[in-house]
Amino acid sequence: MPFNAQDHVNTAISVPRLGPEMHAALQAFDIDVGFETPLLPSPVLLRLIPAMSLQDNYPVSCPFCTIASAYPPPPTPSPSSTTASSPIPRSPDPDAVCPQCHLLLSTPHVLAFLDILPIAPGHILLTTRGHYEKMSDLYTPPDSANKVDVNAGSDEGREAARALGEWLPIVSTALVKATGIEDWNIVQNNGVRAAQVVPHIHFHLIPRYQEGRKEVAHKGNVDLGMLKSWRMFGRGAREELDDDEGVELARVLRESLRAVLGEELKEGGKSRL
Repeated sequence: MPFNAQDHVNTAISVPRLGPEMHAALQAFDIDVGFETPLLPSPVLLRLIPAMSLQDNYPVSCPFCTIASAYPPPPTPSPSSTTASSPIPRSPDPDAVCPQCHLLLSTPHVLAFLDILPIAPGHILLTTRGHYEKMSDLYTPPDSANKVDVNAGSDEGREAARALGEWLPIVSTALVKATGIEDWNIVQNNGVRAAQVVPHIHFHLIPRYQEGRKEVAHKGNVDLGMLKSWRMFGRGAREELDDDEGVELARVLRESLRAVLGEELKEGGKSRL
């Protein structure tokens, strides 16, 4: 049952009214506070706030920009090269940033990695390499001198938008292949009132596991089928991703991406799914 702040007003302490950022964060954790709640109840919410704080997990202004800097795109092959570089990294170091990042995809325009607070095992984030806060930031309207230009906007923004559209179905296909799911959410939030926590464009790809399905048959200690996930996006419990499970799950998803793309590369000599 959702936590209702009105049930705890007798134990509330005097603090400033909740801002929109805190409202969005609380609602994302299935805590129904409402925009008219005057006080922040204690002791329940005061124990929850540290766990929900973006700054606690990412002590930088934009964690996704930090990830983009830590994991550059693959080098452009020379004209004489006979092999193309892969956008699927091989055994990327999860400790290149703190907290760990379990990278799946790195291109000149987009990256994909596991959510560190997944709603379900295999919860993926697909984001732009460049910093754009909202989807509308990818498009720059034409100025008065160039109103008929249907290609208005920066080249970088157009390429980022194109890359997002290209990779969403590819990553979705790899997610289905790796987990055996039949259904999944693709969700993108714009602004704090829409539950956007990190102010950098990103899509959530959230697996929805079938009732009673069995664990995916692969080596490793990640039980991808243990969670029966029928929650609405942003509702219900979210648990911190275990580092060891993240490493194994990311490996499985990278191998799945390679299979989808038809690549023959295998990580660490391990067989493809």
